[in-house]
Amino acid sequence: MMKFQFDATQQYQIDAVAAIADVFKGQQHKSVQYSVMIGGEDVGMLPGFDSFGGHVGNVLGITESELRSNVREIQARNQIADAEVNAELANWVINDPVNGLPRACPHFTVEMETGTGKTYVYLRTIMELAKKYGYRKFVVVVPSVAVREGTLKSIEQTKEHLLTLYNEPVNSFVYDSKKVNRLREFASSDAVEIMVINIQAFVKGYEQSPENDSDDSRNVIYRLSDKLAGKRPIDFVHAARPIVIIDEPQSVDSTDKAKEAIMQLNPLCTLRYSATHKDRYNLMYVLDPIRALQLKLVKQIVLGEVTGADEGNDSLVRVEAVDSKKNIRAKLAINVKQQGGVKEKEVWVENGDNLYVESNKLPVYEHGFDITEISTNPDNPYIRLSNGRQVRLGQQIGGVRDSIWEQQIDKTVWHHFEKVLQCKNANLKVLSLFFIDKVAHYRVDPADRSKLGKFGQVFEESFKKWAADERYKDLPLAKLSPELVHEGYFSSDRNGFKDTKGETAADEDTYNLIMRDKERLLSAEVPLQFIFSHSALREGWDNPNVFQICTLNETNSVVKKRQEIGRGLRIPVDFDGKRVFDDSLNKLTVVVNESYEEFCLKLQTEYKDDAGVIFGKVTVQGISHVLRTAEGGDPLLTKDAAADLAQKVKDALLEAGVIDRFDLIQQTADPDALFARVKLPDGLEEIRPAIQDLCTGVQISSHVKRARNLVSNKLKTDVLKSPEFKALWEKISPRTTYMLTFNTDVFIEQIIYRLKE
Repeated sequence: MMKFQFDATQQYQIDAVAAIADVFKGQQHKSVQYSVMIGGEDVGMLPGFDSFGGHVGNVLGITESELRSNVREIQARNQIADAEVNAELANWVINDPVNGLPRACPHFTVEMETGTGKTYVYLRTIMELAKKYGYRKFVVVVPSVAVREGTLKSIEQTKEHLLTLYNEPVNSFVYDSKKVNRLREFASSDAVEIMVINIQAFVKGYEQSPENDSDDSRNVIYRLSDKLAGKRPIDFVHAARPIVIIDEPQSVDSTDKAKEAIMQLNPLCTLRYSATHKDRYNLMYVLDPIRALQLKLVKQIVLGEVTGADEGNDSLVRVEAVDSKKNIRAKLAINVKQQGGVKEKEVWVENGDNLYVESNKLPVYEHGFDITEISTNPDNPYIRLSNGRQVRLGQQIGGVRDSIWEQQIDKTVWHHFEKVLQCKNANLKVLSLFFIDKVAHYRVDPADRSKLGKFGQVFEESFKKWAADERYKDLPLAKLSPELVHEGYFSSDRNGFKDTKGETAADEDTYNLIMRDKERLLSAEVPLQFIFSHSALREGWDNPNVFQICTLNETNSVVKKRQEIGRGLRIPVDFDGKRVFDDSLNKLTVVVNESYEEFCLKLQTEYKDDAGVIFGKVTVQGISHVLRTAEGGDPLLTKDAAADLAQKVKDALLEAGVIDRFDLIQQTADPDALFARVKLPDGLEEIRPAIQDLCTGVQISSHVKRARNLVSNKLKTDVLKSPEFKALWEKISPRTTYMLTFNTDVFIEQIIYRLKE
């Protein structure tokens, strides 16, 4: 059975762990052993509670002033921009439910790009806090079933690895309203305890009186329980005063009610982890998308476009939205005549508008395309045209929609075969992921695998075509039956598959293989390679060996580009569970029904809105990093000295026209010639290539490549026979043996010292 293998030496993860662990610097390691108080009573003295043994959870052992000083020091170390640093700590003031006294609950934020090991980092942070300070009680709050399953899988996968690093066993469990007695052990145990809980499990009923236990709408965690000697399950969480880790907080505590519910957990503090924070309370560490790609921590994005641009002369009408806030209107997608040809465009229309005019007088709209009615009724939203056609919200008439999604499926299958051929000696499995908006489009009858919807039918036809292709027919994949290589992951009941959102208990069955059995899915024995999913476009749903993603939505997807591509950004693993760092293989092909320019524009907008990342912007912090780390740079430069020198470099870039006054890279036909005009400060000429690489690397074109622009390098055998190559080979082919001499006694003494430390 394959086992995922983890590397404990990755510096960016070590830095992210230290960014939180050092927040509590100055606090002594304590093994606290005084009685747990619940509702003003000593639980250890009550009948039925003898098993507590007097152990309690977490205590803050430093002052707020010391905490604030630590935070500022860490932010300076991690080059957190001044705009992210608050004069005071970001706190929520809560009334401690154990003693009734008001106190501050500080928040600390870590921002890491999708696919870089966020869950690993916070699990390792838990162990670091336990080792350094004796913290024992942790609650991980997640927004959905998918994230919960991903967290549980990560805990299972890293348990042995973390035990090796910290020599500390961990008890972990999912909060289950039918097994509330587990919270007794959570509160009383002196082991490291991790409880994983969905926000939905405790967001209702916290505001009600504990005596009023008749309202069934209250979550079980707030109800008095005979299993707990008349106490509420939440009381045991209160007693532990856990450190609360919020996984994807933008989806967890986006409402006031959710924030208040989290405070009911009585947290010592909250640690917030995401790639797309809405609120960046006390930002401690950032690994943004640009840096993640520069460090080769994620796959390169390659875009496969299917736009139907050559077939756009049909009378497309698709209803995207209806609105009645001010005027009754509808947003339509239609074909519009533009300077570069006919292209699909969204327009807002009202009653009486004419699509012939809106399309810049495209002839196909000349007759019968006046808007005669717009219905904004939530139960029946539609528009009516003067030709009598009614088009409901999400529906389409005309256009090349079917042609486009058929091309998308075919292109994805072709890319998959190409990747399998490329990886035939790489000892790894290739997966492709299709996202759809209606389950019935993939499979009509859950009880009959042969009753495929239109997506399933086209997929199998495409698979047969490429399996018979001369280039791929000898691959093991080509010898498999089409029905064995694809499967859908959807929730189902007696009535069939359901179009769910991935948040409820009904989705439990959806994630078994993809989330719980990742190792089996990635084994050569399992033929499944193509996955169709409906509700998986959410945080936490991913697999490292996804190399192709295809979005087959009949309407414009409300899911963000970042969520789509995030499902396949992770570095792949081979059959031994080791990560494969091969730039030629590590490319994620995203097959979309829009142009490269449209995709990049939307992606850039989302990065800016979600993470404050502006592609094409050169910062002093980025230049400072190059000055201190590039070959030929000066690692001894102080932070302030590096910042001063970086500002001079940025001024030189501005003077040469490489960047504008907003620090944005200027587009030019010959960037090398433009950069050659830059007059760098004295002593920096050696790192000119590194500074130019920085400027190139921050642009969206370095992160998203066009599939059609990528070409394979072919071996030129005549070059191998040339005298020049033979001369080069004679110089570089000899092997060199290095020997190291050291003092054994000193070496042993250092080992003993480090082990003690």
